[in-house]
Amino acid sequence: MFVAVLLFLLGFALLIKGGDWFVDGATGIAHRFHLPELLIGATVVSIGTTLPEVMVSAQAALQNNSGISYGNAIGSIICNTSLIAALTVAIKPGLVNKKSLRLPAAAFFLAAAIYSLVAYTAGRFDRWVGILFLCMFAVYMVISVMQMKNNPEEAAGAEEEEKTEETTLTKDIGLLVVGAAAIAWGANLLVNNGTIIAQALGVPDSVIGLTMVALGTSLPELITAITSLMKGHGALSLGNVIGANLFNIVLVSGTAISIAPFAIPAEKQLLGMNSSLLVDIPVMLGVMLLLCVPALKNGKLYRWQGIILLTIYALFTIYQFVL
Repeated sequence: MFVAVLLFLLGFALLIKGGDWFVDGATGIAHRFHLPELLIGATVVSIGTTLPEVMVSAQAALQNNSGISYGNAIGSIICNTSLIAALTVAIKPGLVNKKSLRLPAAAFFLAAAIYSLVAYTAGRFDRWVGILFLCMFAVYMVISVMQMKNNPEEAAGAEEEEKTEETTLTKDIGLLVVGAAAIAWGANLLVNNGTIIAQALGVPDSVIGLTMVALGTSLPELITAITSLMKGHGALSLGNVIGANLFNIVLVSGTAISIAPFAIPAEKQLLGMNSSLLVDIPVMLGVMLLLCVPALKNGKLYRWQGIILLTIYALFTIYQFVL
């Protein structure tokens, strides 16, 4: 058990550092070939920050561990919203750009509606659902890039990032390869040892996926949110959180389902009903509505939102392990 915990933590570290190296290498190569900044931000960086979730869920799918595949995606959305975004809102609420949130928010709730409809009507995700989500991901990326090209003044703000130092092509390729390898290895350690820990604690794999694995794969977003907050741009991280949540459905879940279709985990029951349908999915939808509706309606975030969301996350985590 002690060794499994150490390897589990090592998996976290490899995912975080591997993602950092992967993004640095990919961005360096993209800059070298003079790809547009907005294209780099909308594709390479966005996908790079979601890569830990993708690799963990794909690895779990290859091992037919549907509990972690399901739990990682749903849990990451809940963690991103009611912990990461909630922290920034509770500490420093502020104004948000309603226009920039409309596309990712609309895309998320469309994907979430399809996800929920399939979950409640079929009770399982067949391969066509995964392929549909991956197609939605591709369409969203195309629309996002076209939108930024048509509104360069809006994209400019998102592109004001620190310039990367000049590196050699060999170093960029090396970072890309080593980063991808570290992510793959970290995902393998996380899934294998997360399963061992779950079995030792006597809790379902889906609970580990919904809590420990979800928190671990969301650490890059947490670090980004903290950095934004320290620089006085906490409200701006809301768009990144919504985008990451969308990717958790269409890219993370889409990849896992396409590899190995699975039924909604039913190991955990509440009032004689499947806890996934009674608690997990409603909480996912509820926290996103609580975060997005005031922002889209009034163009600002409120401290009470952050406090309520943090309370929900605490209660959700306690429920998963205690009840």
